[in-house]
Amino acid sequence: MHELSLMQGIFDSVIPVAQQNNATKITSIALRIGEMTMVVPEAMEFAFEALSEDDPLLDGAELTMEFIKPRSKCVDCGAEFEHDRFHMHCPECGSGSTLLTAGRELEVASMEIESPDDE
Repeated sequence: MHELSLMQGIFDSVIPVAQQNNATKITSIALRIGEMTMVVPEAMEFAFEALSEDDPLLDGAELTMEFIKPRSKCVDCGAEFEHDRFHMHCPECGSGSTLLTAGRELEVASMEIESPDDE
């Protein structure tokens, strides 16, 4: 399950930012995930819950995930199109020479924290 290591990497990047901003708690993390990453939403949620429950900064935080559909651009005719993970041929000219322009993202879109200033 690669989602566990992915979530650990996400926590490794958001926790220092929260600490630098004097957070007492991370209340939510929003992710943008490309469908080509093959992330399983249920496994990601499980990893989030498993890794966050022992960390007082993350305990009780909410996770939201936005999944990004794959998009490609045809090298031959320049058409841009959305597709599934398996069909990347250009619908305009039939070419297989395409470049993926969206669908491999895995990024923290936002994070909400509580800090002493909120009180």
